Amino acid sequence: MIHLPLEFTSRMKDMLGNQYQDFINSYENPRCFGLRVNTLKISPEEFLERSPFSLRKIPWIPNGFFYSSQDHPARHPYYQAGLYYLQEPSAMTPAACLPVEPGDRVLDLCAAPGGKATELGARLKGQGILVANDISLSRARALLRNLELFGCSNSFVTSEVPAHMASRFPEYFQKILLDAPCSGEGMFRKDPSVIDTWSPARTQELSAIQKDLAARAVSMLCAGGYLLYSTCTFAPCENEEVISYILETFPEMKLVDLPAYEGFSPGNPLWGNGSQELRKCVRIWPHKMDGEGHFMALLKKDGLSSQEVTATQGKVDAASRKLMEEFFSSVSLKSLGMTDAIAWNRIEVRSGKAFLLPPVSLPRGKANFLRNGLYLGDIKKNRFEPSQPFALALLGQSVTRFSLPSSDERISRYLRGETIQLSPEECPVSKGWGLLCAEDFPLGWGKLVNQTLKNKYPAGWRLS
Repeated sequence: MIHLPLEFTSRMKDMLGNQYQDFINSYENPRCFGLRVNTLKISPEEFLERSPFSLRKIPWIPNGFFYSSQDHPARHPYYQAGLYYLQEPSAMTPAACLPVEPGDRVLDLCAAPGGKATELGARLKGQGILVANDISLSRARALLRNLELFGCSNSFVTSEVPAHMASRFPEYFQKILLDAPCSGEGMFRKDPSVIDTWSPARTQELSAIQKDLAARAVSMLCAGGYLLYSTCTFAPCENEEVISYILETFPEMKLVDLPAYEGFSPGNPLWGNGSQELRKCVRIWPHKMDGEGHFMALLKKDGLSSQEVTATQGKVDAASRKLMEEFFSSVSLKSLGMTDAIAWNRIEVRSGKAFLLPPVSLPRGKANFLRNGLYLGDIKKNRFEPSQPFALALLGQSVTRFSLPSSDERISRYLRGETIQLSPEECPVSKGWGLLCAEDFPLGWGKLVNQTLKNKYPAGWRLS
């Protein structure tokens, strides 16, 4: 039995009235487990056909599924291939409700560990740019790993305070997701340890932080752009009150209706400044839907954007390009960077490392960033060595690959860093580099010598 703070239950009783007991009873229900399909790599329909798990569609998430607590999707090779992200079902909703289109300039301001950023990146389909930021460097590293796992090639991953981000990107973004740090009341059932850090004073402190973050986000949003604000808490001071602050402080911001789904509840004007516009906000309650708690509001900035952006321009020296061309030829790679050829204009070599830059240029200025684009690999003496992120981004291209069934025990051995043996029928070439794949889906690089695939799966990625 979860022991909820008295101040919390008293406030919830005032908020919910005759629904309060249903809300409390929901804490006795088993938690829901969800996975979200990576549409950069596979359609939800195809995944459902291939999946070895017991799946049930999440009605309000086009690419989301409930899975059974008896399943262990984090242990399956499909997870290492980046085919899905494990995420609480209601937490999938904010990214699904931000109207991102391929080619957009998108910011996820508080992005770690990447559950929402990976969905935004997938929906961009390699076009435009995703700036994914987290103030914590350690959390930003986890964010980068998840974006790499998903095969996102057009991300700029930063670890900056929002004030610095705002000075670097004034009115630059067309879509912004602000999944604000919050008191986490909606996660009490999923993770009871969150209760230990909760207090009424803490919700008020967070409300002030959220308002500051919202102001920074508004300053980075271009005219005509959309801002999706979300939390995983029930506290009105962190939800309707923050939206009221945005509407009152920035009259150019207007609330927009969110998609209606059975179980979604409107915001409550009495919990904000009384404006009936607050009913356009959405609350997800655990006693009304299969999931934990969430709050969302979608706002649009008045006007039309006059922001002009230019195509990115990389720089590769002749010697590095020659080594990369030799490698690309050896693995039969003919296209890279959303073109029918190698997008050399987007490739840049810095300090012996090669990157495919996002197709859209960034404003000038300094930023503490972890990654700009896709890390392709290293320029070594007389050779190019490909990276793990490069492998995971190569689905769909015609590349030398060694494909095994996902159930083949050699895949597990490969993921532990072991050398594996292939049969003649499994070797499309007699020697050289190629991708080891679980069926059609790349896991990482290997180098074939006499039917022995030497393991090139990085130590930091290996399974124990």
